[in-house]
Amino acid sequence: MDADTRRQLRQVRAVLLAAGVISVVLALGAFRQAQKTRFAEIDVERINVVEPDGKYRLVLSNRPRSIGPIYKGQPFGYPGGTRPGMIWFNDEGTENGGFTIRGSRCETGTSVDGRPCTRGTYSASANFTFDQFDQDQIFVMNYSDQNGRRQVGIQINDRHDENIYEWVQRRDSIDRISDSATRATAMQRLVAGSPDSPRVAERLYIGRDASKSAVLNMRDRFGKTRLRLVVDSLGAARIEFLDANGRVTNSVTGAGR
Repeated sequence: MDADTRRQLRQVRAVLLAAGVISVVLALGAFRQAQKTRFAEIDVERINVVEPDGKYRLVLSNRPRSIGPIYKGQPFGYPGGTRPGMIWFNDEGTENGGFTIRGSRCETGTSVDGRPCTRGTYSASANFTFDQFDQDQIFVMNYSDQNGRRQVGIQINDRHDENIYEWVQRRDSIDRISDSATRATAMQRLVAGSPDSPRVAERLYIGRDASKSAVLNMRDRFGKTRLRLVVDSLGAARIEFLDANGRVTNSVTGAGR
């Protein structure tokens, strides 16, 4: 073996050795990156937490990058960009509730989400919700404030069992009906649900209403109030029993016999 050949072999061995060292360093770096990365501070517009197969599990975002409704990984209903906060998803990649916050004062006649508003007024809300499987909100913690007309409370709903994705497809189909009267009638039936199974019925509400009363409303499966406990803004307390037409059939107060 001559001197040139030995020199070339040494060069090849050196290149292979360097490549091996680089590969080990990269592998160790990738391993450390996969385990944990620590940040002292981070600015971000959106964070997606996903399962190994790519399905959403949680999305935390600002308003412009907020996500719209998702059913089994497929967008539907309306586009994103309106729900700043946190949305979470079930094992199938379907939206399952969330926590959203809004609040702003009207300065220009148009709100931050593009709706008309009266200058100088304000609107604020915070919502924490859980969704029924393949449906919409059944547990709601809600704060709403429209320029001082304020309501805060907990709401529990019943919902029908129709798949929400299929329901939205029906709604979109009705929206394409050209005759306005036919479209309005069909939409009214769709939104109401069947006589025996309303699309949604509030069963219980406890909180502070816009009249500054502390209230507990208990409703039947059609969403009609049947029992109401009230402490009004002046401190007067009463218990009311109502029939299916909303008429108070009996009332108990703290005013004596």
